[in-house]
Amino acid sequence: MKRIYPAHAYGEAPRAACYWPVTTEGAANPPARGTLTADVAIIGAGFTGLSAALHLAQDGVDVIVLEAQDVGWGASGRNGGFCCLGGSAASDKALTRMFGEKARREFRMTECRAVELAADLIERHGMQVDRHSQGETVMAHTPAAFGGFETRARVIERDYEVTPTITPAHEQAQNGMSGPFHGAMTTPIGFALNPMKYLQGLATACRAAGVRIRAHSPVHQIDQGASFSLQTPEARIQARRLIVATNGYSSDDLPDWMKGRYLPTQSNVLVTRPMTDEELTAQGWTTRQACYDDRFFLHYFRLMPNNRMLFGMRGGLFSAPWADRRMHGNIRQHFETMFPAWAHVETPHSWHGLLSIARDLTPYAGPIDTMPGAFTAISYHGNGVAMGTYAGALLADLAQDRAPRNTYPEIMKSPPKRWPLGRFRRAWFWPVYGAMWATGA
Repeated sequence: MKRIYPAHAYGEAPRAACYWPVTTEGAANPPARGTLTADVAIIGAGFTGLSAALHLAQDGVDVIVLEAQDVGWGASGRNGGFCCLGGSAASDKALTRMFGEKARREFRMTECRAVELAADLIERHGMQVDRHSQGETVMAHTPAAFGGFETRARVIERDYEVTPTITPAHEQAQNGMSGPFHGAMTTPIGFALNPMKYLQGLATACRAAGVRIRAHSPVHQIDQGASFSLQTPEARIQARRLIVATNGYSSDDLPDWMKGRYLPTQSNVLVTRPMTDEELTAQGWTTRQACYDDRFFLHYFRLMPNNRMLFGMRGGLFSAPWADRRMHGNIRQHFETMFPAWAHVETPHSWHGLLSIARDLTPYAGPIDTMPGAFTAISYHGNGVAMGTYAGALLADLAQDRAPRNTYPEIMKSPPKRWPLGRFRRAWFWPVYGAMWATGA
């Protein structure tokens, strides 16, 4: 495989102290062995791959999922568990310029549908995912940011047909949101969850529908003739259709089409030990809302039902033991600055994973045009819980040669352009990241 990070990024070390795996235990998934056949083979057992598999199997399609490690080993099982609006990092102005206003509005409503789809799957299959938070709250880190909330609220009303609640700084304490913030705005769409429990719920539903999930079965060769032939260490799989659902853990040569079309970058998370009621009161943070601030190096955080605080932060383009230590130190420093009363609280869980960024900052779900019968979805820009689930449902219909039953927005039909500099494309972000670190933005 040709990947743009060192091998360390794709090994066990970045995940070793992840919190989510210790919260649930899924059924064992055996490796693929021998000669196997399927209507559709899916590479990747994250949100996209499992959603595609479940929707296909519910239509009577014979599906096999091939996972290099196990369910949720990659970014899906390492994220912050925010099932919320998002998927594109492009501004409204940029989306309108690239695709037109109608397409922009269509995509915004698709974001709502993505959250609804995930919620429906959770309810329909009785998944216990530790759901909490009534929508999502953005915290203003400057007075100027708060001053822009009224305008942002009007845009949200227009695009999502809901009315946000704006909380000024002097009312934060009574809402359990004490901290270095200058106000808050809550959009009543979305919720928080345990992403590993959601993934295991999807996997359980998949197996019940007849999907074969094969773990520890990395695909290291793809050939296409009358059908697709996939080679793993112990198996050869023949399938009529192929879905590649590897996102930030993709490679540039499996298939070659992927080369340069995604840019993996890190999202870093830590989780505290359970805190006492006295400790929560000392900080004045008792809300269970899923929150984030509006900085360039976005912070996202939430107090979970078991009184553990999750705190995440975007950033990081290096992968090595020294880089992991430095990033843990950085994120811990940000955590203590934001919540100083918890400076003594241990954070036994700290990890990172790779999300994917597209050059035009929009997600893609559609065909791999150099491989008839193959499809992929990629680049959710850190919002994969809902949008990855939704993209998987789109791919399930496309792999059956039918128009998607869910809205298939024009913005998601546009194949990602290649980043310049090939395997050195991470260099595009180095000066940007350096400047933002220097300014604290």
